[in-house]
Amino acid sequence: MLQVYLKIKMAKFLGIDTSNYTTSIAVYDQMDGIVGFERKILQVKSGEVGLRQSDAVFQHVQNLPLLFQTIEELYIKDISGIGVSSVPRDEVGSYMPCFTVGTSFAKSLGSCLSVPVYSFSHQSGHIVAAAYSAGRTDLLQQAFIAFHVSGGTTEVVLVQPDADTIFHIDVIASSLDLKAGQAIDRVGNMLNLPFPAGKHIEELANKSVTKFRCKPFMRDGCPSLSGLENKCAQMIAKNESPENVARYCLDFITAALIHMAENCVSKHPSLPILFSGGVMSDLIIREEISRRFNAVFSDPFYSSDNAAGIAYLASLK
Repeated sequence: MLQVYLKIKMAKFLGIDTSNYTTSIAVYDQMDGIVGFERKILQVKSGEVGLRQSDAVFQHVQNLPLLFQTIEELYIKDISGIGVSSVPRDEVGSYMPCFTVGTSFAKSLGSCLSVPVYSFSHQSGHIVAAAYSAGRTDLLQQAFIAFHVSGGTTEVVLVQPDADTIFHIDVIASSLDLKAGQAIDRVGNMLNLPFPAGKHIEELANKSVTKFRCKPFMRDGCPSLSGLENKCAQMIAKNESPENVARYCLDFITAALIHMAENCVSKHPSLPILFSGGVMSDLIIREEISRRFNAVFSDPFYSSDNAAGIAYLASLK
């Protein structure tokens, strides 16, 4: 019995995620945690704020074999299962072509290694990576509120344990138009910043001495972020400093997230709140939210696109 127990505890699981902007792979060891993590941001042409799916698919096809070389050399003989993000979100009809690249790679590799392949949503990977990096995987055994704030999604979801799927997700609120990361990248493009613009916007905002009081339009706990893009365009037209434009951008998004959180707390006052997604690596946003809520945050390294969460999910299956 002891030998079997040790074999299970030392099992390793590969995670693969091919999102719209990042190729990533990770290995989770049931004894040592995340032991390998490789990722590559997809290239976006200067002056553009996104990728066509055909371009994303092409780059993932090029990136996966390169990222896999490091993982293959160190861990491939010990892989007991593979997890892959096959859809963007946990809802019927959710689909993006870029995720078919990771799914095909995972199925082919699983067949060669004779190991099981488990499919999850990209959103689930973000949520689990946040819980793992914060040392709060205990949340997966109870109901909790999760924010997923990125370039493709700005949502609040209710996460509840599920015997068959590990957990079940129901959307509580979402942005009415632009997503937070999308808005940041559009403002970054106005300011001639590289894509993705998040870290560059944060660097500029930290140089501003102004803090803006923003009031996003809200409908039933769901914010509209298109006003942010319009306001920043007006500020630039009036020769407002790039530092203040960047600060306004982050203050606006922070205000929207706070309103969303307040609405959720009023409906689910006893549930923990977890924040995940690339936008939540921004320290300006994190610090303001931390002052108002007893929330759990992903480690900044695990905030962006995340095979780590997928690998951990595979281990749970």
